[in-house]
Amino acid sequence: MSVEEIVSSAIAICIENGGVILNLNDSKIGENGAKYLAEHFQHIPNLRTLNLNGNNIGDNGAKYLSEHFHHIPNLRTLDLNWNNIGDYGAKYLSEHFHHIPNLQTLVLIGNFIGENGAKYLAEHFQHISNLQTLNLNWNDILGNGAKYLAEHFQHIPNLQTLSLIENNIGENGVKYLAEHFQYIPNLQTLNLIGNKIGENGAKYLAEHFQHIPNLQT
Repeated sequence: MSVEEIVSSAIAICIENGGVILNLNDSKIGENGAKYLAEHFQHIPNLRTLNLNGNNIGDNGAKYLSEHFHHIPNLRTLDLNWNNIGDYGAKYLSEHFHHIPNLQTLVLIGNFIGENGAKYLAEHFQHISNLQTLNLNWNDILGNGAKYLAEHFQHIPNLQTLSLIENNIGENGVKYLAEHFQYIPNLQTLNLIGNKIGENGAKYLAEHFQHIPNLQT
């Protein structure tokens, strides 16, 4: 099957099942498939969940998708794990967040967005104020990336899950996060495995846990 046929089939299945969930995980559609998909968003205006894990869409693919977000304004879940979108892909997505204001779950695991990508996302948090889950595992955002996220926590006060596994944020990154916990008081899950936070980082977290009283894990 061609990329267009794969995407068309997924869209047809989505429509048959109410038009709210589109699943193209591990379909290898690439940036051309992402472009074709985006150009057909107008046919699934009630889409709530878009799953595109492992498709290597790259930054251009992210650009094509984001430029057509206005056709899927009800989107709640955007899952783009392992797509190599990079920092520019994160930039393109974030610049069009205002078209998907109801977004609740953003998952960008393993996309090499780096600290600049984290910065672009954070600077547009105000457009997705209903966000509840943010997963940026394996993106090497570093301490500065954590700082950018933390400085914009006030725009996502409903955040319940924050996962930053293996991002090399270090103790300084943890310090920035902890100092802004008061802006995300509903946080229930915090995952910072593999970030080399050390004893000082653990201390910073502990000193600010009172601001996230609902934390469970």
